[in-house]
Amino acid sequence: MSDVVLLERRGAVQVITINRPQVRNALDAAVAKAVAAAVDELDESEDLRVGVLTGAGGTFSAGWDFNAFLRGESPAIEGRGLCGIVKTPPRKPLIAAVEGWALAGGFELALACDLIVASRTAQFGVPEVRRALVARAGAALLLPRRIPYALALEMLLTGSPIGASRAAEVGLINRITDEGGALAGALELAGTIASNGPLAVAATKLIARSSHDWTLPEAWDKQAEITEPVFASFDSTEGATAFLEKRPPVWRGR
Repeated sequence: MSDVVLLERRGAVQVITINRPQVRNALDAAVAKAVAAAVDELDESEDLRVGVLTGAGGTFSAGWDFNAFLRGESPAIEGRGLCGIVKTPPRKPLIAAVEGWALAGGFELALACDLIVASRTAQFGVPEVRRALVARAGAALLLPRRIPYALALEMLLTGSPIGASRAAEVGLINRITDEGGALAGALELAGTIASNGPLAVAATKLIARSSHDWTLPEAWDKQAEITEPVFASFDSTEGATAFLEKRPPVWRGR
């Protein structure tokens, strides 16, 4: 793994840290490849159940590195989108831990995560229009699905950021922490998720992320297709048995 992205395992949680604090964790091709490789490892590992994505040095990410942009370098992975997670998110849950600025591509990277934990001093914005660019790495498509349309359009068309309190009010972020506490808050949330049945968690994420594209009649069939293997798994039996025996379950992911 490149030193522009650091990996750390904390129990069943993988912490992925963008490590370019000298440029506010701006995104280039090297970062994109390293983040994509990290989430692939998350999905492939039998021991990892949740990922946490964060940035070093008190900033989540300031977005696309303009030096990389001017030399024609993109932080997108072919067929997978920004850093390999926007178009093809990992099967397992991914939580953004945001300190400081999450701007442009950095904000779109946070949007690609399933949950967001932010410090109360965090700022979120899509200033692309101020540089005659379009937020095409996810914000223009995904932001109107996450927050009220009028506010999403205001952010996209003015380029003005919003703070963590406003982001929490409109349902953009899940939890607010004190400054410097976003990673700890994200790890606490990740630990709660990681304690649950991994097959059930992955299936629930897939349904929640996919269902907005399904018609109601087909939704029930698609949900059944996804959930039937979960109900037939060892883990589902273990969950019921552990409850009756008043003990913690031991998940095997099968």
